[in-house]
Amino acid sequence: MNQTFPLFFGLVTTPLECWSFVLSLITVYLNIRQIHWAWLFAILSSGLYAFVFFDAKLYGDMGLQGLFILVSVWGWMLWWRGSARPQAVVTESESALVVTRLQRSQQFFSLLAWLLGFFVFAWFLKTQTDTDVPFADGFLTAGSVLGQVLLSKKKIENWLVWIVVDVLYVALYIHKDLMLTAFLYAVFVVMAALGWRVWSKTCQR
Repeated sequence: MNQTFPLFFGLVTTPLECWSFVLSLITVYLNIRQIHWAWLFAILSSGLYAFVFFDAKLYGDMGLQGLFILVSVWGWMLWWRGSARPQAVVTESESALVVTRLQRSQQFFSLLAWLLGFFVFAWFLKTQTDTDVPFADGFLTAGSVLGQVLLSKKKIENWLVWIVVDVLYVALYIHKDLMLTAFLYAVFVVMAALGWRVWSKTCQR
């Protein structure tokens, strides 16, 4: 299932990486459309990518997939609320989640959480694993957790976090010879910019 095969321009990939690639694209497309089924595809793609990153010794990203699965279950519950039933039977407390912006204080604490997460993840990866990129992996792992949490709460700033994270992930995956995944994250940069634009049209203060 994880044997390499040629892709294009001399690049190689694996079936696991290919399936993860497709499921991840579907996930982000559905997120942009605010369709709650995105979380199902997020769970599936995260499960497959855990194996891909294990082989690449990207242990922060591997562990991140487990966190993604847990957050995806939570996000699915939040997005599902009120979306699968007629509006007439949805109570005020169960109203569907809407797109909003972070307050200034929330922006500060979000950045602080990213920084603290970076130190914790980088320390763990450097001291407890054999990865050769503990600081890059730690920084991007912490940023990805933040992006996923903000996405679950439909905070529009999640797309800004993903743009930063995805740009840096392209370089990391090229370094790790995960070329298809590097291409995927380059596509993610474009999709995150599109997500910001689409969500801005319905964003509430």
